[in-house]
Amino acid sequence: MGGLAIGLSGSPNRAFKIVKLVGQGWREVERRSLYRAIRSLYESRLINCKENADGTTSLVLSKNGKEEIITYELEKMEIPEPEKWDRKWRIVIFDIPEELKKTRDVLRARLKQIGMAELQKSVFVNPYPCEKEVGFLTELYEVRPHVRFILAESVDNELHLKHKFELL
Repeated sequence: MGGLAIGLSGSPNRAFKIVKLVGQGWREVERRSLYRAIRSLYESRLINCKENADGTTSLVLSKNGKEEIITYELEKMEIPEPEKWDRKWRIVIFDIPEELKKTRDVLRARLKQIGMAELQKSVFVNPYPCEKEVGFLTELYEVRPHVRFILAESVDNELHLKHKFELL
């Protein structure tokens, strides 16, 4: 499947065209909500889009005059494993309202897909740096206000998690 494409470069019409390239998970999200999110990002000029030769799309996030480029192919996205673990846990917690249930379910599935382990229904953990991947997903599904990212030095069931992520 081609890379995930969502972006804003010049006009909302282009953004709506790009939406057609989005993967299967988006079929669950209400179209109206998706279009509102794209229009909002377009108007705030938070995201610009660059199509790459390999079929992926780079999202360039503007923040305080700095731009950070994130490139993912959503269906193949995963958290990269560094050579050495820094002995910290990345915890994602969310409380997404019931009216966004479909979006919440898609986010939950994507967090699992990229390699996060579910501690509870709305709590996920991973031992490797993944703030960019999680940030990408929360922006993509427009749920950032409902999601928190925590960097922790220990978790009470750490032994279980170390086994799960093969860190022993």
